[in-house]
Amino acid sequence: MSRVAVVTGASSGIGRATAVALVERGYRVIGTSRAPDAIGAGAVSGVEYRALDLTEKASVEAFVAGLDQVDVLVNNAGESQAGPLAELPSEAVERLFHLNVLGPVALTQALLPGMRQRGYGRVVMVGSMLASFPMPYRSSYVATKAALRGFAVAARFEESVFGVWITAVEPGQVDTGLRDRRTKYLAEGSPHTADFTTFLAKLDEQQARGITPEKVAGTIVTAIEARRPRPLYAVGSNAPAMFALRRLLPRTVLERIIARAYGLSR
Repeated sequence: MSRVAVVTGASSGIGRATAVALVERGYRVIGTSRAPDAIGAGAVSGVEYRALDLTEKASVEAFVAGLDQVDVLVNNAGESQAGPLAELPSEAVERLFHLNVLGPVALTQALLPGMRQRGYGRVVMVGSMLASFPMPYRSSYVATKAALRGFAVAARFEESVFGVWITAVEPGQVDTGLRDRRTKYLAEGSPHTADFTTFLAKLDEQQARGITPEKVAGTIVTAIEARRPRPLYAVGSNAPAMFALRRLLPRTVLERIIARAYGLSR
């Protein structure tokens, strides 16, 4: 019997590319979307699309109840958010944590017992290199991705003895079109207006030159099929050089490098 993989947020971007890669490798792929009937021409042949809203507990429970077996879980669905910390609406931050962290964690908790019972499982948390290299005006998003990595790196100790490996994949800048769907918050007359506008313009420019979703999907497949997956895989944005610099340079120096790269004076 082929392995069964669940890929959340499989209708576009990294999730769609991962679903394609897994279908090509013989997996039975269940892709999730809030509105699977609306995917239309973007649907991937061979993928079973099912409804899932990670912000709703009842939706997660109904989705899990409809599964007989899951060997691989790719927690990819999420929202990108930007804004000065002082001006982020509390309800927006709560929604982001429900979608980017609490929903994936609840889904993982529901599927781990079955993986453990079968003696095999792979869980991939799709994070972001921003968790390792935080940027201004991305505090809420950075926090959610750092939380995902924390769950993955810590919980792998608990489950690996049962043949279930949990890992994190941190992409750098990826050209997925997510920048067009990013939620942005900036108060009228904000003292951050000039810097925020400059930063977003540079961020969009960098993402437009980013790696393809298919390259990230290749790294996710590598993590899934490794005999002993590493705790963390980073891809894009000159990841090897950036992580080497992080080990060598003081954080204050890295802050200045990041600020200059995005047109901010520090």
